[in-house]
Amino acid sequence: MKASMRIPFAFLCGVPFVMVLSNSLLIPVLPMMQGQMQLTPFQVGLIVTAFSVPAGLSIPLAGFLSDRYGRKVVIVPALFVFGIGGLLAGVAAMLIPYPFPFLLAARVLQGLGGGGTYQMAMALTGDIFQSSERAKALGLLESANGLGKVVSPILGSLAGLIIWFAPFFVYPLLAVPVAIGVWVTVKEPERQKEPVGAGTYFSEIGRILKRNALSLGAAYLAGSLVLFLLFGLLSYLSDILEDNYSIEGLRKGLVIAIPVLGMALTSYLSGAWLQKQAGKTCKLVAILGMTMVAVALLFPAFTNNLYLLLTAATLQGIGTGGALPAINLLITGAAAQHERGMITALYGTARFFGTAFGPPIFGWLVTKNTTLLFLTAAITAGVMGIVASTCIKAPKTLKQESNNGHAT
Repeated sequence: MKASMRIPFAFLCGVPFVMVLSNSLLIPVLPMMQGQMQLTPFQVGLIVTAFSVPAGLSIPLAGFLSDRYGRKVVIVPALFVFGIGGLLAGVAAMLIPYPFPFLLAARVLQGLGGGGTYQMAMALTGDIFQSSERAKALGLLESANGLGKVVSPILGSLAGLIIWFAPFFVYPLLAVPVAIGVWVTVKEPERQKEPVGAGTYFSEIGRILKRNALSLGAAYLAGSLVLFLLFGLLSYLSDILEDNYSIEGLRKGLVIAIPVLGMALTSYLSGAWLQKQAGKTCKLVAILGMTMVAVALLFPAFTNNLYLLLTAATLQGIGTGGALPAINLLITGAAAQHERGMITALYGTARFFGTAFGPPIFGWLVTKNTTLLFLTAAITAGVMGIVASTCIKAPKTLKQESNNGHAT
């Protein structure tokens, strides 16, 4: 990466870092919120849902707008909306006697902003970096996402020590500087051609999806599944730490950060490796990552031992961190610049709902039969690896850029 790109790309990496705080930052203080507002467990869960559903649904619209008008004009306002939503939630909690309805409305607004952040940053990274350097850049972007997951429970716990609604004010404090930095420092490549009409645009997207239906479908499903399984296991580990080992608060956040740190570090190393290989081994790396996820999920099927569970979660984080940059590279290379926003947006929706629904579904199923749950999860990950090896194909645009392109 050229020296002139380091600061702009650092701000671009700040986009997924900020976005991933959306729910993870609040997890440590949800019990405090429940007590302060006298909520039921279902109601307190809506604080997460109120963000997740609007964010997931708004990602495709953000992708369309970014393809038509540019990435930065979507990312920067989205970050401001994200920050304003957090600010309004904090102000409501501070000033209104029963703030819950207002807090949910603010979280919906925040979710609408969140939908225009990470996947658009991924698409912009695909625009800026060509050839093999794209792999490393996407790996760094995934590492920033993983770092946010590591930091968020610790940061949320520390903010909660001030007062239960303090984490809401963290969002604008981080989102606004990143938005300004992206707008000022990141130079977006010129559009390769003028925007086409909406009908023509969606026809082109349809042709891409039809032409690469098996490959893109498998890649979308793989990315969603590994995150679904990772956060399902982490939620289970969180419960075990508190219920069986009395590890709570900041200590629990630090323990849970270990496997996510493994994910972040592996994402960086995976991206660096794929850069050296000019993207040629991205399919193999994705399959190996999913295989490691399948193996890791066998551990909790047979034991509640803390050290074995932590080992399993760390192995799963490493497998996920290896697979995701490879899948990201396959997807961003599946379309030309003027169509990449929508292709990555659809992938982002799949990823987002995988992350959002892993914890509640695991939480519900683990009460039925823990062994059956994790055996089924391991088999599903293994089958997904077989499907990926059969269906995922390196897109032609990636191959051509690997042979002919140069990093900008």
